[in-house]
Amino acid sequence: MDGHEQIAFQEFARKAYLNYSMYVILDRALPHIGDGLKPVQRRIVYAMSQLGLSSTAKFKKSARTVGDVLGKFHPHGDTACYEAMVLMAQPFSLRYPLVQGQGNWGDPNDPKSFAAMRYTESRLSRYADLLLDELDQGTVEWVPNFDGTLNEPRQLPARLPNLLLNGTTGIAVGMATSILPHNLREVAKALVLLIEDDTASLDELIKHIKGPDFPTAAEIITPAEDIRNIYETGLGRIKMRARFRIEDGDIVYHALPYHTSAEKIYEQIATQMADKKLPMVSDIRDESDHEDPTRLVVIPKSGRVDLSALTDHLFATTDLEKSYSFNMNMIGINGRPAVKNLKTLLKEWLVFRFQTVRNKLSFQLEKVVTRLHILEGFRTVFLNLDQVIQIIRESDHPKQDLIKAFDLTREQADAILEIRLRQLARLEEIKILSEIKALETRKKEIDSLLNDETAFRAYIVEEIRSDAKKYGDKRLSPIKKRKEAEAFSVTDVIEVTPVTLILSENGWIRSAKGHDIDPENVKFRTGDSLRCHLRTRSDKPIVFLDSTGRSYTLYSHVLPSARSNGEPLTGHLSLQNNARICFMLSETLASHFLMASDTGYGFIIQFSDFLTHFKNGKSVITLKNDAVLMPPCPVTMLETDAVAAVTTKGRMLIFPLNELPRLKKGQGNKLITIPRKEQVSSDPEKIKFLATLPLHANIVIHSKKHSLVLKPGNQADYVKKRGTRGKLLPRGYRSVDKLEVRLNET
Repeated sequence: MDGHEQIAFQEFARKAYLNYSMYVILDRALPHIGDGLKPVQRRIVYAMSQLGLSSTAKFKKSARTVGDVLGKFHPHGDTACYEAMVLMAQPFSLRYPLVQGQGNWGDPNDPKSFAAMRYTESRLSRYADLLLDELDQGTVEWVPNFDGTLNEPRQLPARLPNLLLNGTTGIAVGMATSILPHNLREVAKALVLLIEDDTASLDELIKHIKGPDFPTAAEIITPAEDIRNIYETGLGRIKMRARFRIEDGDIVYHALPYHTSAEKIYEQIATQMADKKLPMVSDIRDESDHEDPTRLVVIPKSGRVDLSALTDHLFATTDLEKSYSFNMNMIGINGRPAVKNLKTLLKEWLVFRFQTVRNKLSFQLEKVVTRLHILEGFRTVFLNLDQVIQIIRESDHPKQDLIKAFDLTREQADAILEIRLRQLARLEEIKILSEIKALETRKKEIDSLLNDETAFRAYIVEEIRSDAKKYGDKRLSPIKKRKEAEAFSVTDVIEVTPVTLILSENGWIRSAKGHDIDPENVKFRTGDSLRCHLRTRSDKPIVFLDSTGRSYTLYSHVLPSARSNGEPLTGHLSLQNNARICFMLSETLASHFLMASDTGYGFIIQFSDFLTHFKNGKSVITLKNDAVLMPPCPVTMLETDAVAAVTTKGRMLIFPLNELPRLKKGQGNKLITIPRKEQVSSDPEKIKFLATLPLHANIVIHSKKHSLVLKPGNQADYVKKRGTRGKLLPRGYRSVDKLEVRLNET
C-alpha cells in the first residue's frame, strides 16, 4: 500500500519482541554498575535533588516528588514509582537507604503496609550525597528526557559502588539479577587494596569483604568456602539464620533473617503445634513492640526439653532460616548485561570512578583557568587604571579599544566593562592578587593529579577513606560457622503408645488408643461396616495398599479418634482410578512381606520399600489382566519359611520362600502354574489362599464343616519347585473356605 511499510508478520514480531526485551534489560530491570541504580531509582533521586530535598531540607509530600518524577523523567504508573521510592526509604529493605521518610513507610512484618503518597513526606538521606555531590561538576553525561524538554544524567557520579552496598533484585527478559547488600567499610577497604595493587587476588579481597551484610542482625551461616565460590563465579545462595537467646528456659528470637516476617514465622510454628508436630512446645508469643522490634518467644513444656534440638527443628522447618539467591548480573560500563565476579565488579567500578574523577578534575581545571584568565584582565585594569577609565569615558567603542590597547580577549574586555566602581578600590586589588595566587596553586595541584598516576590514585584512595569514615558503620550481620539444621523425624515428636486402626468398607478411618478395643463391636455409620483393622504403635508408619497395587504412608497421630465415626481416608490420600484401600500394614508385623496377585505372580518386598511421602502414593505391584491383589503375607524367616498357595480348583503347592525374588516393585515371578485353558474358562482358576509357612508349622484346610490338618510329615506330597502345577487336595477338601497356619508346639 502507498505510504505504508510492508513487513512479514514473523519479522515484525521478532523485532518488536527484541526491542521490548532490550528495553526491559537496559532501561528497567537491571542496574548499572556505575551508580547501582535502575532508571526509576536514579530519576527519583535526581528529581528530589532538583526539588531541593537534601538531607538537611524540610520534608516534602511524597506525592510532590512522584509527580515531578512522572511529569519530567519517568512517564509510567504512579503506584510503581511510589513503591520504588518506598523501598529506597525502608531501613529494613535497604542497607543504606537513599530516602528518609516521615510517616508510615511500612513495617518489617508487612513491607507493603505503607501509607499512600499523599500522607507520607520524604527527603533524601545523608547517604544519597555520595551519589549527588559531584553531579554539577562535569562528571556525567547528560541525555534528553522522554519529551526532549529537559536533560537528565545517564548515571549518577557515585563515590562508592552503591550496587554492592545496597544490592538489588530484578527480573528482565531471559535474565535476572539478585545482588545482596554489603558493608560500606569492608567494600572501601577492598577498593583501596585494588587501587594500591591491581593484581590483588580474590582471596586477598575477601579478607576485607567477608560476605554480604544485610540490614538485620541475623546470622549468615553459609560456609566461608561457599561464599568464596559465590564471589568467584558471581552466582550462588547465601543462608541466614535468626539469632536467639535463652531467658528463663524460654527461647527468645530477637533478630530475624532479611525480609522475614515475625507474623509468618508465628503462623508456621503455630500450625506445627496444631498438627501435633511440636508436642514439646506449650506456647508461642509475639512480644514485639517499639522497645523490642523483634521478640518472638517459644515456650517449651518443661525444662527437660532439648532446646538445641528444638531450635534446630525450627530452623529447618520455618523462615527462622532462609536462603537468598546471589546473581551478580548487571549492565557494565560497556552498556552490556553480564554476570561478574567480585574482582571484576570492583575493577570495572574503579574504571568508572577513575573516569568520573578525571572528568571532575578536568572540569575544575577548566573553571580555574577561565577564572585566572578573567583575573589577569582585572590585574591589567589595576596596572593601567587611569588609562582604562579614560578609554571607557571617551571611546565610542570601549570594548574594541580596550582589546587593542592592552591585548585583551573579548571575555576579559566584557568582564572589565562589568566592573563596578567600588571594585576599583585598593582592597579589591589585593583580593584579586590573592585569588590569583590561590588559583595558580590549585591549578598546579590539579595538573599534578591529572599527569601523575601515583598522585591520582592516592587522591582517590583518600576520597574513599574519607567517605568510609563519614558514611560507614559496623557490620550488622555476623558471619558464623553453624552445623546444618535438621528437622525432627515423626518418631521424635510422637508419644509412643499402642494404637488400633479401624477402616470401614466405605473408606472411613479412625485410630483408637490401645489394643483392647474389639473392631467387630465398633459402631459404624448407617450402611457401613468393618473392612479391616491393624494393631500397631503410634511411632510406626502405616502402609495402606489400594486395589491398583499402590502404597501410601501415614502416621496414626494425623488420624481422627475412634470416639467418632472417623473421616474419609481420601482426605489424607489421593486415590486414583476409583481405587479403594484394601489392606493396612505395619512394621510391627514383619520387616518383609510376600506380595502376590490372584493370577499367580509374586515377590518378596522389604517394608521400607512401601514407604512414600507422596500423597498420591507409589506403585508397588503390577496387576495385569484384571488381577486382584492378595493379602500381603508377613515373612518370619526369609531363609527357612515356605509358601503355601491354594487355587480355586483345590490345588495346593508348597515351595521354599527363597525361590522368590526380592524386589522393590514389579509383577514378580510365577508362584504356581495355571494352564491357559483354566485361565480363559468361564470359571477361571486363580489363587484363592496364600500363606507363608514357618519351619515345622501345620497347615489346616477348612472346607465347609470339615478340616484337614497337614503336619510337616504329611506336606511332602505338595512340596515342589516354584511355578509348578501343584497337587489336588483330597476329595471333600478341594473347595477350601479357609487356609490356616499353626505353629507346631510339640
